[in-house]
Amino acid sequence: MLSVRDIEVSYGKSRVIQGISFDVAQDEKLVIIGRNGVGKTTLLKSIVGLLSLNQGEISLFNENISKDKAFTRSQKGIAYVPQGREIIPDLTVQENLELGALAHKVDYAEKVEEIFEYFPILKDHLKRKGGVLSGGQQQQLSIARALMSNPKILLLDEPTEGIQPNIVMEISNILTRYHQEKGVPIVVVEQNLKFARKLGDRFLIIQRGQIVADGQIDELTDELSESYLSV
Repeated sequence: MLSVRDIEVSYGKSRVIQGISFDVAQDEKLVIIGRNGVGKTTLLKSIVGLLSLNQGEISLFNENISKDKAFTRSQKGIAYVPQGREIIPDLTVQENLELGALAHKVDYAEKVEEIFEYFPILKDHLKRKGGVLSGGQQQQLSIARALMSNPKILLLDEPTEGIQPNIVMEISNILTRYHQEKGVPIVVVEQNLKFARKLGDRFLIIQRGQIVADGQIDELTDELSESYLSV
């Protein structure tokens, strides 16, 4: 499905990602964890095309997309929910959702009704501006907007940041249900271990731009997390 091979990414002269390789299968939910500043967000941005590779290769369905622009990767099926949500606050919920479908071959009316099955709260707030929604509602809107493109893979960066615990669990349930019903693989950068263990099938731990541990989610022990995640 998604293949990342020996990629290196830099900010200026500082090399942030140092030879990372992994695969994501169609039926997987992969959680990427690690301390702040270890390269998790940089890794996601390189996959979606917002940052260029120094070396290595990224493939989607065995097609090399390493040199594709971000909008081309989006059209090929990569959807991205950035850290901080980044909805457009002066647009209504409906307009934000319409923006998610823009430039994609989807039937808006049909797709939005499908999305409301997963995020019914958004249907109640269609005419409200995104900026007046609660943090949890904005996060749901951000995810829903990404799903409006009918993606083949979904990438999320810290979706639980600043969200109430009950909404965090609701988002986990929604993502799990969408994955199961639509067959869309999910890659999540996360620091909330409870969320990671509930959502993920498999994990990677990144430290200093390299993968230092990986395995099935039940192998993410407290001892392992304390070794790499505690301050």
